[in-house]
Amino acid sequence: MLHWITYGAWRVLSKVRVAAACLCTMTAAQADTVEVIALGDSLTAGYGLIDAQGFVPKMRAYLESAGLDVRLVNAGVSGDTTAGGLSRVAWSLNPSTDALIVALGGNDLLRGLDPERARDNLEGILEVAQENALEVLIVGMEAPGNYGPDYKAEFDAIYPELAEAHDALYFPRFFEGLYTDGETPADIRPLMQPDGIHPNAEGVERIVEAMGPAVVELVQRAAD
Repeated sequence: MLHWITYGAWRVLSKVRVAAACLCTMTAAQADTVEVIALGDSLTAGYGLIDAQGFVPKMRAYLESAGLDVRLVNAGVSGDTTAGGLSRVAWSLNPSTDALIVALGGNDLLRGLDPERARDNLEGILEVAQENALEVLIVGMEAPGNYGPDYKAEFDAIYPELAEAHDALYFPRFFEGLYTDGETPADIRPLMQPDGIHPNAEGVERIVEAMGPAVVELVQRAAD
């Protein structure tokens, strides 16, 4: 009887050890997952597209095909400005967040808002990221020429200058992948939805292919 009890206890202890080993393995695997928050507006949110065709799902697929273990969270809000992004960035983060994609400014441009205010808002977002030890990829926007050359020069300079000042990665413009077909709105019209503002499904594919390597670099930075 004593032998049976000893054997039974040994079996229980063995199961506990196995369970603990499995738990440790699961915890280590979860720790290896890099969480990236994509903070943006309707371009990030996937406006006008079914979920699977949006920027974030397509970028998730790109990262998965690159062999990366990434949790990419869609924090895109249609109509959001840089001020809106600043107001919600802190509560958009999780304790597990490792990195941040910042793709804001298009609605500031549509409203002709002061570039200096946009700069201050974006800098505030980057400061929150620094306070939380997050790696950042900032995605640029280019102002149209109808606001005048001074406005355009001031706005366009915001993104590369802030990226350099805060040691963030920089991708020149959200629509970079579309302009392989030309530099005017007419050139990229087949890749846009009827509103001329948001990309269609093919346009998103082009955007992801162009931006994907920069996001991969962001994930690798965050994983180091």
